Amino acid sequence: MAAPSGESIEKLEDMIVRAAETTAANVRAAKAAISTVIFGQDKVVERALVTVLSGGHALLVGVPGLAKTKLVETMGIALGLDARRVQFTPDLMPSDILGSEVLEENAGGKRNFRFIPGPVFAQLLMADEINRASPRTQSALLQAMQEQHITVAGARHDLPKPFHVLATQNPLEQEGTYPLPEAQLDRFIMEIDVDYPDLESERRILFDTTGAEETKAKAAMTADDLLSAQRLVRRLPVGESVVNAILELVRSARPGPEAGDAGRLILWGPGPRASQALMLAVRARALLEGRLAPSIDDVIELAEPVLKHRMALTFSARAEGETISGVVTRLKGRIG
Repeated sequence: MAAPSGESIEKLEDMIVRAAETTAANVRAAKAAISTVIFGQDKVVERALVTVLSGGHALLVGVPGLAKTKLVETMGIALGLDARRVQFTPDLMPSDILGSEVLEENAGGKRNFRFIPGPVFAQLLMADEINRASPRTQSALLQAMQEQHITVAGARHDLPKPFHVLATQNPLEQEGTYPLPEAQLDRFIMEIDVDYPDLESERRILFDTTGAEETKAKAAMTADDLLSAQRLVRRLPVGESVVNAILELVRSARPGPEAGDAGRLILWGPGPRASQALMLAVRARALLEGRLAPSIDDVIELAEPVLKHRMALTFSARAEGETISGVVTRLKGRIG
């Protein structure tokens, strides 16, 4: 077979660039649609979209009333996804999320089991106050997040594609909660802090949500569009300098000599899954901003949300007033 000519390669590259530009325009339209409903949380919206474009899951941390639930609902509409919400409570059972088998009897008297899918069979699942569920229920969701399928009564059931979990966690009320284990935290691409809106944004919220009509988001993408965007994210080229920055940052966030002076502060740090998450996230952020390759600035911007839930400080570091955010900022300075 003859090798492709230079002209053929050029046409193929042009097709890829045009596809990337179209996808990037769709993604930016989705972001604009979400921003018409969610005010004053631009960084949160961006990071949630980066998570979904990366094909992963995110943990939203913030006090009640900051539109975390509304964000997930709005994202479902803008991205054309089937979105569902589960309120996690201490008495929630795995079957309440995954589904269960029921015994049925047909007209002929023959009995058989039928599987009734639970709310996890959605394309965008909001796990509200996930740390209120028992470890048994959390582990059931963990398999769904990692394996993209569940097992009930020995039978495998595949989840829809795409499948994303946006979980929320309340940082204030700690009574009656079960801290998420490190293995489950590691399944979240990012931990996204949801902070209070500024004055002007809160003024807009007041008028928009207390009037006769409330603004609703419009669909800007479909599930197939999102799957295409996710495939494109994995094809974006990453320069050697960006790869080296990712590796240096993640490896320096572990205890040991590579962390330098910060090594004595870190009890345990991120594994290779953090490098994978950061590699996908910087590509997704580049696409969201209409660029065809990520930069070191993307690594610096996304370092904290990707790393902070994958690290812990020593007792002495916490006693000295050190924070994970402060340590990550110190490590970012080494690559920036």
